[in-house]
Amino acid sequence: MKSLIHAVVVAATLAAPVAVFAQSNQPLTRAEVRAQLVQIEKAGYNPVRSNPNEYPANIQAAEARVAAQNSAVGGVVSGSSQHE
Repeated sequence: MKSLIHAVVVAATLAAPVAVFAQSNQPLTRAEVRAQLVQIEKAGYNPVRSNPNEYPANIQAAEARVAAQNSAVGGVVSGSSQHE
């Protein structure tokens, strides 16, 4: 019985990363992309007032703030559950 439990634990451990990787390859939905844009704008990025010469630095800084917020909160919020 112990060997069966051990085999199940090993199989589950090996299968978990594969399942996570398979989910990460899915294309984003329109709602998820929209939620990401809203999140970046709330972090301070405004595409209308953005200086083209500062574009990469501005959006990267906003993305870094979003990543810091998400890691502090405990994960990324699904795009379908955010309200506009």
